[in-house]
Amino acid sequence: PNRVWVSDITYIPTAEGWLYLAVILDLFSRRVVGWSMKHTMERSLTLDALRMALSQRTPELGVLHHSDRGSQYACGDYRELLDQNGMMCSMSRKGDCWDNAVAESFFAILKKELVNDAGWERLSQTREEARAALFEYIEVWYNRERRHSSIDYLSPADYEAKCARDCEMQTLPHEVAA
Repeated sequence: PNRVWVSDITYIPTAEGWLYLAVILDLFSRRVVGWSMKHTMERSLTLDALRMALSQRTPELGVLHHSDRGSQYACGDYRELLDQNGMMCSMSRKGDCWDNAVAESFFAILKKELVNDAGWERLSQTREEARAALFEYIEVWYNRERRHSSIDYLSPADYEAKCARDCEMQTLPHEVAA
């Protein structure tokens, strides 16, 4: 955990206009460790997601933080926050969405499982209603319940807990572990 984080932004349609969602995922478990939603796509969107991730996790120095080359990630404030926390900045090659495939995959799953079926823009869904549904999806469903084939068909939270238990067992004296 906390070795490589990936980040990206997507647009969520509502009857009131776009709602922008920025997420940071831990590549180890696919867990969303930071997120932010705003009605504008300013740098505070990504800064708030990074601040949330840093407040929920205590990564060691040298975490690789990967994003695309968007101005929200390339701005001085964002890069300074990465530097202050000993994180290394990595950015996708220009025009290459495959470099950030895990974040792109998360958004594809979110839109398939939640947004496309919700029809928010057709049902006069407000941004606040969309925020509540996205919070529920990320924090309750995706992180704690949704199973992933890439992590032994466990949820991100369960996978992290399993790995923490396995790590503890490896550090116990041989007699106790047996």
